[in-house]
Amino acid sequence: MPRTRHHTGACSPGCAVEATLRFIDGKWKGVILYHLLEGTLRFNEIRRRLTSVTQRMLTNQLREMEADGLITRTVYAQVPPKVEYSLTARGRSLEPVIRALKTWGDLHADQAATVHDAA
Repeated sequence: MPRTRHHTGACSPGCAVEATLRFIDGKWKGVILYHLLEGTLRFNEIRRRLTSVTQRMLTNQLREMEADGLITRTVYAQVPPKVEYSLTARGRSLEPVIRALKTWGDLHADQAATVHDAA
């Protein structure tokens, strides 16, 4: 079940950043959005790309993003059922953010691995 997002109405100087991070929080949302930038994907195609995500976690993350208006879920009435996910205009508007995260990660991933290995 998707989490309910609460907003207190109080706004600090960083609240726009906080609001954005609420949409892409969690381990998988940013990665799912990154893969959907390539185009529409079926559930199992997403799951194959995220090898360590459980089916339940992937389902929950997709439901939350659908509830937030970032993705659309299209179900085709056939056997077996066919379900496709794609970005909405709102989800597509996160493309510069997701690409910036990837660029930063490409530049600093080796340092993050070193820090975690040393800990």
